[in-house]
Amino acid sequence: MEVKKIVLPESELPRQWYNIQADMPTPLEPVLHPGTGEPVGPDDLAPFFPMPLIEQEVSQERFIDIPEEILEKYLIWRPTPLYRAYGLEKHLDTPAKIYFKNEGVSPAGSHKPNTAIAQAYYNKISGTKKITTETGAGQWGSALAFCCSLFGIECKVFMVKISYDQKPYRRIMMETWGATCVPSPSTETESGRKILEKNPDSPGSLGIAISEAAEAAALDEDTKYSLGSVLNHVLLHQTVNGLECQKQMAIAGDYPDMIIGCVGGGSNFAGLCLPFVRDKINGKDIDILGVEPASCPTMTRGPFAYDFGDTVQKLPLAPMYTLGHSFVPAPIHAGGLRYHGMSPIVSQLVLDNLIRAESVQQLETFQAGITFARTEGFISAPETDHAIAMVIREAIKAKEEGKEKVILFNWSGHGLVDMAAYESYLSGQLSDHALPEEEIRRALEDIAPLPKPKQYRPGTIS
Repeated sequence: MEVKKIVLPESELPRQWYNIQADMPTPLEPVLHPGTGEPVGPDDLAPFFPMPLIEQEVSQERFIDIPEEILEKYLIWRPTPLYRAYGLEKHLDTPAKIYFKNEGVSPAGSHKPNTAIAQAYYNKISGTKKITTETGAGQWGSALAFCCSLFGIECKVFMVKISYDQKPYRRIMMETWGATCVPSPSTETESGRKILEKNPDSPGSLGIAISEAAEAAALDEDTKYSLGSVLNHVLLHQTVNGLECQKQMAIAGDYPDMIIGCVGGGSNFAGLCLPFVRDKINGKDIDILGVEPASCPTMTRGPFAYDFGDTVQKLPLAPMYTLGHSFVPAPIHAGGLRYHGMSPIVSQLVLDNLIRAESVQQLETFQAGITFARTEGFISAPETDHAIAMVIREAIKAKEEGKEKVILFNWSGHGLVDMAAYESYLSGQLSDHALPEEEIRRALEDIAPLPKPKQYRPGTIS
């Protein structure tokens, strides 16, 4: 019988996270203070984050030890299994071998607890009583709610309004774990009220929800802010996934020719691929591809520039691919990919040609999700469907070219609370959302006066 899945024993759980900053050929450009334009220091970040996370954000150490208390909590769901997608391979009649890392086995159903548990722990030992955060599709909000409950920390989540309406079961998950969830933009913050004054029917965006969560944290000394993607320390924590996967691929006797992941802010994609990016830096021939929505094409059409991480410009300026902090994407069902900016680490690796990006339309992603469900059994999150769509493209390409290749992708979460999205697709109610150039141009007008990074790229708009 063929081996379907490779499950590491708990003794093989990685005991350190991998920090790509130690090996990047081009160091990250500095994050800038939103008021002065000067590089930020620890004191500038202290109102938002506990000091251990600030230290990890700027660390240049290659490996950082995982505390025992976090390792104990990781064992609730880690190590996660690596699957061989025999059913999908057969359906596509492809010579490609397809593997996927199943991050949907966590209590929250996604990769997000990998960093949520670390952020909750470091806040707990630093004396934090309450954490505020934002969430798009609800995967991050539910993950942080779950992890805060394990450490007795109060949690408040500002959920993008369109997702709040589309995904009520994510809200219920958060409330079950003891968190408070409010639709964003809300009337609870000055940031939210300003947005609603301009557009009472705003569907919200991750940038707006971040503004509200950051404001709420800054006004209370017992409260800190937590971000589920983008930041260096978030990507650091996620590498537990890729480190496990390297061990599992070795057991399988294969090594990926190609790694694929969906990309919104960069956390799940980076978590799987960064340990392999190190291999690529050291000479391995591997194609590493991030897939984003065509309706929110941050890397494929946006410039590499300095921009705010939030809509109301409360957070520092980061060097990243961006569509502009005022950008409000179309209300597609992949809410976790509807962020205007990209992780500085992922952005720099794109600039250095160590990874690349492509975009796909919504209907293709749901068709891919249906195909995967009918061949492998698992119903994927709409975000994860973006990765599956690209895997199918590449597997068909391998067949057409008559090439054997090993494709590895991150199955970043299940879609069992996203069934309304599948219902809309199956009933023909969904459509594609091509982003007009004039919308990108209008959003980018807001960042025109901001400082430019040394490696500034103007993007693809005419």
